[in-house]
Amino acid sequence: MPSRNLLLINGPNLNLLGTREPHIYGSTTLKDVETAAQQQASSLSISLATFQSNHEGAIIDRIQAAREEGVDAIIINPGGFTHTSVAIRDALLGVGIPYVELHVSNVHAREAWRRESYFTDKAVAMICGMGVYGYTAAIEFAARHMKTAAAKEKL
Repeated sequence: MPSRNLLLINGPNLNLLGTREPHIYGSTTLKDVETAAQQQASSLSISLATFQSNHEGAIIDRIQAAREEGVDAIIINPGGFTHTSVAIRDALLGVGIPYVELHVSNVHAREAWRRESYFTDKAVAMICGMGVYGYTAAIEFAARHMKTAAAKEKL
């Protein structure tokens, strides 16, 4: 089976998982999330790269590099950039890599402005409100999506 490559991107303030508003985001740290994600990806024969930045340009640079690296799918938790970044949206569309939008909290049950996303309409899936388990669900979905896409390419 050919190697499948997955990129997990976390946006601003997600480095504070585990300490930032634990009543909303829980007590699991980003390092814990990434460790579990690596183990899950490995069990699915997927190569997983992780990236976190509080800087919009760094996230854009990482997305653009993903195409050159042969990344097959992206999981992105854009954090606060969800509601503000046309530039990250354009980068995702520009590289043509399918992506899953992910949020730890249920953005639809929070402030009205959190319900607006620049990413959802072009995402292959959107996961929210599952806590950090959403990362597990996103990896499982991405694995299935990559497998289906690879099968279609063989036809």
